[in-house]
This record gives sequence, C-alpha cells and structure tokens, in this order.
Amino acid sequence: MLSSTIFVAQTSTKALFDNANLLYKDGKFEEAIKMYKEIEAKDSISSALYYNLGNSYYKLNKVAPTIYNYEKALLLDPLNKDAETNLEFARRMTIDNIEELPKTFLQRLELNYLKKLSYNQWSMLSIVFSFLAAILFLLFYYTTISNKKRMYFLTSMFSFLLLIITVFITYDQYKKAMNTKYAIIFSPKTAVNNAPTSNSDIIFELHEGTKVNVLDAIDNWKKIKLSDGKVGWITSENIKMLTD
Repeated sequence: MLSSTIFVAQTSTKALFDNANLLYKDGKFEEAIKMYKEIEAKDSISSALYYNLGNSYYKLNKVAPTIYNYEKALLLDPLNKDAETNLEFARRMTIDNIEELPKTFLQRLELNYLKKLSYNQWSMLSIVFSFLAAILFLLFYYTTISNKKRMYFLTSMFSFLLLIITVFITYDQYKKAMNTKYAIIFSPKTAVNNAPTSNSDIIFELHEGTKVNVLDAIDNWKKIKLSDGKVGWITSENIKMLTD
C-alpha cells in the first residue's frame, strides 16, 4: 500500500513538472513558476526544478529570484553546467560590482576541484572505493598466481588510499557546508550598518541579487561578509537564505 502511494505521488509530481515545462515553453512564465512552486511545496526538490525556476524568473527579469534559484540548483548538483552558465549571465543583471579577494592555492584547488562535487556525491565515491578495495583484497587473498596476487594487492591498497582520501574530503565538505551559510539580497536596495541597531552608521549599500556570507545573527539582524572582505549588519527581511 505504501509503495503504491509513493508511486502515485511521484507520478503526480512528474505530471506537474511536465505541465510546468509546457507553460514555460508557451511563454507563460508566471503560471509555470506557480506550478514549480507546487512541486517545491511537496518537498520534491531537485537541481532541475530550481534550474527551471531560475530560467522562468530570468525571463521575467527578476534578478534576485533568478540568482537564488540557480544557486539552489548548484547546491544540489555542483555539476549542473547549465545552471552554472546561466548564473554567470544572471549576475550581469546585478548592480553591485564586488571584486573577490585573491585566493590561495588551496582555496583555488577546493573551488576548482573539490567543490565540483557535493559532499553527498563524495560520500558515494567513498562507498564505491570501499567496495572496490574489499573485492580486490578478497581476490588477492584467494588468488594463488603470484603475478595476479601482486596486482590485486597493489590495486586494493590504492583503492583503500582513495577511500581514505574521499572520506576525508566528504567530512571536510560536509563540515564546511554546515558551517557556511549564504544568502541572496532580495530588496532592490538595502543599507548595511556597522552594528546590529537601527541607529548605527550605514557603511555601504547593497542591491538585489548580491550573494553574501551570513556569519552571525542577533535578533532581526544578520552579520554578513562579502567576497571582497567587507563586513556589516543587515536586517533579516532584506535577504533570503540559500540553506537553512
């Protein structure tokens, strides 16, 4: 009974997704967004769903929702090249021109390689290498031919080494994902203060679509950091978190 219920739910979600795609193709972008949102409300989220939402908002020239949904698509699947490409186009719609701080070698390595997979995808690789190492070690143990025994031993050790590396990367990426929180500015224009109070000094302004790193929260204020290193406080209603 449970499996049939799940099947019906999946079929219903697929039908909604297909109908939303048809609405998008017909240029009915607002109607397509409503249908995509219905799918999101059912917790049937995917990189494809947020990618299509981003495309729909892009057609309506809504900067913040466009960038927000492309970013969500990449969080679920860092290998979604279409979302990555479209995000670059969407960023050209933003007003704020923020120059990133120079990255160290390790930061470039992480950005260009390690973050190309999510921690879930790295964990899947760990599982694959664990099975591979176990199978190769069993072949080594039971094989009597010396050449094959040597080959199985070396490949099993290499697989075990890859297992250790991928487990370490998985843990490191998971820890960073849990401790690093990003948000998108949704207000057309908002002030950033030097303290979490309404009477504190305004140090700079931000506009919709800008991505910020949320460092801390006090009452209705969020402490944010930009990619150029600037830090300040902004009220919560002006941003939308990419992760809970």
